[in-house]
Amino acid sequence: MADGGWSYRDAGVDLDAAERAKDRLKALVAETRDANTLSGLGLFGGLYSVPDDVEGPVLVSSADGVGTKLKVAFMAGRHDTVGQCLVNHCVNDILVQGARPLFFLDYLATGAMDETVVTEVVTGVAQACKENACSLLGGETAQMPDFYADDEYDLAGFIVGLVERGRILDGSAIAEGDVLLGLASSGLHTNGYTLARKIVFDHMGLRVDDEFPELERTVGEVLLDMHRSYLSLLWPLLQRDRLHGLAHITGGGIPGNLPRVLPEGLGAAVDRGSWTPPPLFRVLQRAGGVERDEMYRVFNMGIGMIAVVPPGEVAAVTAELEAAGEAVTVLGAIERGSGVRWTD
Repeated sequence: MADGGWSYRDAGVDLDAAERAKDRLKALVAETRDANTLSGLGLFGGLYSVPDDVEGPVLVSSADGVGTKLKVAFMAGRHDTVGQCLVNHCVNDILVQGARPLFFLDYLATGAMDETVVTEVVTGVAQACKENACSLLGGETAQMPDFYADDEYDLAGFIVGLVERGRILDGSAIAEGDVLLGLASSGLHTNGYTLARKIVFDHMGLRVDDEFPELERTVGEVLLDMHRSYLSLLWPLLQRDRLHGLAHITGGGIPGNLPRVLPEGLGAAVDRGSWTPPPLFRVLQRAGGVERDEMYRVFNMGIGMIAVVPPGEVAAVTAELEAAGEAVTVLGAIERGSGVRWTD
């Protein structure tokens, strides 16, 4: 305690460190500016001009977090990828409604201000914003001693995107007979980590620096694989109205997410034998003794995005995606009914 009484720093909040961290972030934020960004870091609110070259512009927004994947980042001492995971997750969430991102805001709450960690996290956020042509408009870094441990933090984000009213993907175009094309995930993405951590660290007794079975990579590397963005891959198809729908496969797996984009009266028949889940998922299932249906309800099982495509477009869409280096799997089709029906 300083002479004469308590200070905020005595209570656990370092305002000087917070200011230094903010100074470090200004350059990162500035690199994501575009022609519609009207403000810099430091204002009470970020200013962004809605593009005027879109007919019937509709704003699309979403908010999300990284979940307990952060626990792995704490253990591994690696903080540059979780920010990218956060942005890419949010980008995918609005992409399924046909929207491209305009701007992003992040919220980072920590127990004690570690300027290096904060900079690493926000560097990842800024990097993903640049890769998705999205302005990092602002954010908030909060010090909350006694709420979070000194070496821990929480991370969340908020995104706003834009879609032309006539190109909104709302499920209305989806019809019986449409084909489901699966696009590969890049790992667990940002879902199922509470179960995965329990299996890997508690049951299997592995550490972050140990080799993950069958993968010849460390546990930390495997579990921190980045949640990929599908924007650059799918945007050309959306611009030419080649897709009837998209489903981002997050928490809840295929049965929990695909029905969210289907109109009333339609369901999906999905063949689990049409693709082979990557070794990561097989290891988790075997080591944890997890039932098959539970695996597909918790994890993406190697499919991170599903495109709903009219039958006459399947060959052309598949060829275009494969030309871009994407492996495409025909998972099944839309049928009358509701929910997901496994056909294997």
